Amino acid sequence: MAEAKKQNLFKRAWGGICRYFRELRSELKKVVWPTPQQVLKNTLIVLACVVVVGVFIWLFDIVGDLLIKALISLKK
Repeated sequence: MAEAKKQNLFKRAWGGICRYFRELRSELKKVVWPTPQQVLKNTLIVLACVVVVGVFIWLFDIVGDLLIKALISLKK
């Protein structure tokens, strides 16, 4: 029985790398890129959400600080 000769490890790896980039290129052709207006709108939404979450964290920090100081003052 004749065995099928396996390709060299480097040839197989190179073939896999080439196939990966061919598939990557074909997938990137399918991408629908956003318009500059969409990018601006989404960026502003993200910044607004970051500010809102930051304010909530700041408020919880202040309330927590006041509670801890009140508990410490009760002990004294």
